[in-house]
Amino acid sequence: MINAAVIGSGYVGLVSGALLADFGNNVICVDIDEKKIENLKKGILPIYEPGLDDIIKTNCDYHRLAFTTDLKYAVENSEIIFIAVGTPSEDDGSADIQYVLSAARSIAENMNGYKIIVDKSTVPIGTGKLVRQTIQTVLDARGVDFKFDIVSNPEFLREGTAVYDFTHPDRVVLGTESEHALSRMKKLYDILYKLETPFIETTLETAEMIKYASNAFLATKITFINEIANLCEAVGANVQQVAIAMGKDGRISPKFLHAGPGYGGSCFPKDTRALAYMGREHGVEMRLVEAAIEVNERQKIHMVNKVTDKMGDLHGKTIAVWGLTFKANTDDMRESPSLVILPELVKRGAYLRVFDPQGKKEASWRLADIAESMYYAKDEYDALCGSDALMILTDWSSFKSCDFERAAKLMHSRYFFDFRNLYKRKEVEECGFTYSGVGV
Repeated sequence: MINAAVIGSGYVGLVSGALLADFGNNVICVDIDEKKIENLKKGILPIYEPGLDDIIKTNCDYHRLAFTTDLKYAVENSEIIFIAVGTPSEDDGSADIQYVLSAARSIAENMNGYKIIVDKSTVPIGTGKLVRQTIQTVLDARGVDFKFDIVSNPEFLREGTAVYDFTHPDRVVLGTESEHALSRMKKLYDILYKLETPFIETTLETAEMIKYASNAFLATKITFINEIANLCEAVGANVQQVAIAMGKDGRISPKFLHAGPGYGGSCFPKDTRALAYMGREHGVEMRLVEAAIEVNERQKIHMVNKVTDKMGDLHGKTIAVWGLTFKANTDDMRESPSLVILPELVKRGAYLRVFDPQGKKEASWRLADIAESMYYAKDEYDALCGSDALMILTDWSSFKSCDFERAAKLMHSRYFFDFRNLYKRKEVEECGFTYSGVGV
């Protein structure tokens, strides 16, 4: 059992803290947001993640997991301290690490002995050394000589399946120059080590690069299949069958070969931009990554063009939208394709009736500029009332079983834009709808 603290109780910090406690460690989650901490103590989570609420409740009941705004207490009573704060994109694409360095300074100001400081946030290459320098500067100013080690331990969590991903990882990456820190991190992840999960032991810089390289590759893979999908439409091929055949090749795998309206979320857009920026800073052309970023943005507008190509002038037209979040099983709308597609539809004259099982709260402020042209429906079929078209933007399970007879009675016209390819063209068209998918 290890005493650990996690600074930052957002998505990564909360999931990591809860699951590390579930592994049998004592974990303190720290955040400066007093309301968030008070809600967490009551079992009210700031994010939607299937299964996480039960894990938090169980580990709080067993007194292995605690929440506080008292960073001094957390640092003094922990051996391993994770930094899991945000690293948002700057206007030039670079990652803003001010919160990481602020956390590092706060740790140093409250250290009372040897600590292992772990970068869990996605940070530019070289941040680990910068964190070390930041901490040492504060310790020197305090006139104390506490020893400490730095570890890079990037996360590879998918929103919506984060609990499974944390407990069944493909690998655990540990970047450090300290054998002692490495051994203690293995002890922290003892359950995974015993299950023979691959542990990648490397340097700080390599661990930091592994996260960026992994996300950039997956983003590029999504972008590639979207470009293939667009070509499939032009030549009469079916991208789903293409993807299935490609995925059977062991060198390719079927994962992330699903055509759609473009990738979104908190990782891929931010991390590809940051990697491209690092390339420019070091004089290395990242042409594939730059192209993936460009093509992904173009794909969102391509979805709008598909609508106007079928429906013509959108003035006076009502479009039902199923899905606002960037993927299913999350309430996260960061960089969601809907944030580009919906405003563009409104700009072209459409009125929107939207529904998402978890997205309304976040959409209410992210889409505030077009609020007068939107109605938040009570459910899927309420969204369809009087609409001229249905557009599916998120692959929630409840969207996969449309009652076409009921839908036809509710809708004014029968355009069906399946931008997640949840349905077969034949079954939709047999019900009297005009079908448009992505690459099918």
